[in-house]
Order: sequence, then structure tokens, then C-alpha cells
Amino acid sequence: MILPVWLWIPATLVAAAAQTARNALQRGLVRELGGVGATSVRFLYGLPASAVLFALAASFAPSELERFPPALLFWLPIGAVAQILATFFLLEVMARRNFAVAVAWSKTEILLVALAGWLLLGDRLGLGGWLAVLSATAGVILLSAEGVRLRELFGARARAVAWRGFAIGAGFALAAVAYRASVLAAGGPGSLLAATWTLLLAQGLQSLLLAVWLLFRDPGVLAAVARARRGSLFAGTAGALASAGWFVAFSLAPAAAVRTLGLVEMLFALVVGRRLFRERPSARELLGQLLVAAAVVLAAGAPPLEISRSPDR
Repeated sequence: MILPVWLWIPATLVAAAAQTARNALQRGLVRELGGVGATSVRFLYGLPASAVLFALAASFAPSELERFPPALLFWLPIGAVAQILATFFLLEVMARRNFAVAVAWSKTEILLVALAGWLLLGDRLGLGGWLAVLSATAGVILLSAEGVRLRELFGARARAVAWRGFAIGAGFALAAVAYRASVLAAGGPGSLLAATWTLLLAQGLQSLLLAVWLLFRDPGVLAAVARARRGSLFAGTAGALASAGWFVAFSLAPAAAVRTLGLVEMLFALVVGRRLFRERPSARELLGQLLVAAAVVLAAGAPPLEISRSPDR
């Protein structure tokens, strides 16, 4: 079964909503498990849901699937490790004073996704797609750098964390492109079975790597993660649903278009903040919101041009 191209839009929206739920559930686990322990929950406890999703896809949407093609074996570990490293860098900069500077630099992810997809996979966005990417990048940097002066982003004091923020964006960008390449290698564009299969493999590999890491570095955290299975299972399931949405969207559209549309999650959060907490945005925040909103509209209204072949090494 090959999914229609337009399905990348609802798949991305579902992924953004599920990711919001996962973040809310995961936030409550940080105090109990610590940053690395709470992060491992999304992979360890997401595995059962990923297995169920793959089984459902195999039953109701069967299609041709190449389980271990060379391109998948090349790209999947890159994506899995890049995602873990980017997460570790994110946790590390949270402990630093110039956290806002690092976060602002990490928001270059969407631009880096577009460049990596073009250079590595031959993804083409078109004029509307590139305008969406540039608008999104400018908007999220303005929003995340609220309270930080422009010169602080480039000053000598910021360099210690700026490169870490850039590494976060580069890591998540490389992961997104690598996952798209993996899905295309396993089943081609629009394959639901390939998307869920790639998700299962990625989460399995990440769970193994994190479990081994915690076993040798901090076995007490691993035991705590096992004890917190009730709340962790909900967070892991929400995370698996979010990842499934991203992977399905990656199978249908360039990763940059998917990530840009996914910024609708940020707009939802801002609207909730204004409605529930009566927060008034500054001029910089308002400009950032407008740029992000424009990017979302452009991404949804300009169908991306996708490659029609599986990526080669």
C-alpha cells in the first residue's frame, strides 16, 4: 500500500501533537530520573508501541519491504546516534548560564535539514519551500533568543555554548535526513510499512545503546527507569506515535518541509500561553510568531518536490 503524497501534512500535524503530549509527560519524569534517564524513556518504553504499529501496518497496509538494504544499514545508525548525541548536547547546555544563546543556535536545525537533504539526498524544495525554511529559521531564532541581545549571539562569551547549540541543530538535522533516507531505502516513497519498520529498528538500536550506556555509567538510573514504568509507558507510547508521524511524513516529503510544518506545535504553545496565562508578546516575539506562521502556511501550501528513487550510499 502506497500512501498519497498529501498525507504528509496530517501525518506531520499528528506528530507535532503527539510530541507535545510526550514532552508534557516526560517533563514530569526529569526530577525522578534525571535528564538522561527521562530521555531514555522515550526509546525504551516506546519500543512496545513501535512494535504494535509495525504489526498493524503489516496487517492492514502490506507492501514491498526490503528489511536490511545496504542504504538502510548505512543511514539508520547515523540517524540514531545523531539523535542521541544531539539530545545529550541539549541536556548539557541546560546546565550552562548562556542556555538561551545555545538554544538560539540550535534553531538553525531547519535550515541545516534543508541543506543536508539537498546535498545528501537530492531533495528539492522549490521557491516556496526555501522561503518557508528561511522564514522559519528567522522566526524560531527570534523567539528562542528573547532576552538575548544580538551581539551576545556572536560575542566571545557565547562561543563556549554557541558551538554546542549549533551541534544540537546539526545533530537533529542529520537524524531527520538519515531517517528519510532509511525509509526510502526500505520501501520507497509513501510506504507505511517501511516507515514503521524503520521506526522499530531505530528505537531498538537507541534503546540498546542507552541501556548499555546507563548500565556501565549509572546502573542506578537504569533501575529507576525500570521502576517508573507506569508513567514512562505513557510517555514512551506518545513518543512512538510522534515518531511514527514524523517517519510517515519523511517517506512522503523532504525532511525540511516536514520540520517546517511541524513548527505549528510552537504556535499552539504560544496561543495557549496567551489564552490561559494572558501573556503579552514583545515586539520581537510578535515578529518571530508572524515569521513562523508564514513559514507554516508556505510549507503547507507549497507541495514539496520529492525524489522518486531510494538513496544510494
